[in-house]
Amino acid sequence: MAQDRSCCGNGLFDSCLHLDVKDYYGKILRKTSDLKTNACKTPAQPTPAFIRDALMKVHPDVCARYYGCGLVVPLCVEGCRILDLGSGSGRDCYVLSQLVGEDGHVTGIDMTEIQLEVARNYVDYHMNVFGYKKPNVSFVQGYMEALTEAGLEKNSFDIVISNCVVNLSPDKKLVLAEAYSVLKEGGELYFSDIYCSGQLTEEIRNHKVMWGECLGGALWWKDLLRLADEVGFSVPRLLTASIVSVGNEELQHILGDFKFVSATYRLFKVPKGPPEACRVVYNGGVTGAEDRLRFDCRNTFKANEVVEVDGELANILKCSRFAPDFNFQPPGGSTELCCVNPKVSVRFKFLVKKMCSLFICPTHQRSVCLWYQLEESDTPRATHVCTRTHAGHSH
Repeated sequence: MAQDRSCCGNGLFDSCLHLDVKDYYGKILRKTSDLKTNACKTPAQPTPAFIRDALMKVHPDVCARYYGCGLVVPLCVEGCRILDLGSGSGRDCYVLSQLVGEDGHVTGIDMTEIQLEVARNYVDYHMNVFGYKKPNVSFVQGYMEALTEAGLEKNSFDIVISNCVVNLSPDKKLVLAEAYSVLKEGGELYFSDIYCSGQLTEEIRNHKVMWGECLGGALWWKDLLRLADEVGFSVPRLLTASIVSVGNEELQHILGDFKFVSATYRLFKVPKGPPEACRVVYNGGVTGAEDRLRFDCRNTFKANEVVEVDGELANILKCSRFAPDFNFQPPGGSTELCCVNPKVSVRFKFLVKKMCSLFICPTHQRSVCLWYQLEESDTPRATHVCTRTHAGHSH
């Protein structure tokens, strides 16, 4: 994992646009209230209680320099390695630091020195507040269009997040390609950004304030679908969206009839192949979503309920970090549960992929979910229970 290092730009990265953005976020904006529009203040969804609790522990100076348009705190992150594109003052990094735990790690990358200085100044403060023996957060100076050049390894992150930053890049396809490169197979790009109702005019795209306010560089949502496909990601899955009110009459006049939304999408890096539909059962093991898991705007999984999903979603669930939280069954047939999926403790969740093939339902000859519990000897113990045989087997 790259530590606090700098990346010297070239050509593309010495562009006037990058310099303008650096000045805007480093010198012109000193606090959230300096923003001239509401674009970077528009949350795409309500903040869950456990995330609000995590936010309460982030230093006020870090929060004061926060500029974002949504919530980029994905679920099921315990023990994950996460990269934050355009991490700024580090607010989201410090929230995620608490959620990934000491066994996880969060890296923030940003091109603006002044923002990075704020983030780095509070590493020790937050580790002390969180009760961690060593830092699980680091910050890298560099560009999101050149992640490997900044020292970030390919295939090394479980999740890449971004909060209202992709729109600031002049080459969004390159940003997506770099994110794809550093993600592990099964990894996810989970990001909030501003999208527009059409392709913007040159006047709007060349307006410095409009670009700095996350409007001038906003993607037409159809272009996101195209770029994701070209890079190799799965079809973008929309989680939330909310209308952005510009809140500035002068800028609104320039924007004319263009409409903007703050939206959160998730894209996965999964193997390509013929999609095979299946039936899934969510076991309620994701922290903060024990009763139901809202995967996207179209799919919400209730705990212990059999749901048939299409091949694309089945492939994502099987190949991503969510696999241990689901039981997979062939399509069609009875909706009666074969195997009860107890909640998987965080401490032993990482063992599921390695061990699940050892535990087969004796009646139906397929893998079942595992329940790990901590014994007095600190030895992981695995139990499966089949509701049809009423038989429990421990190993």
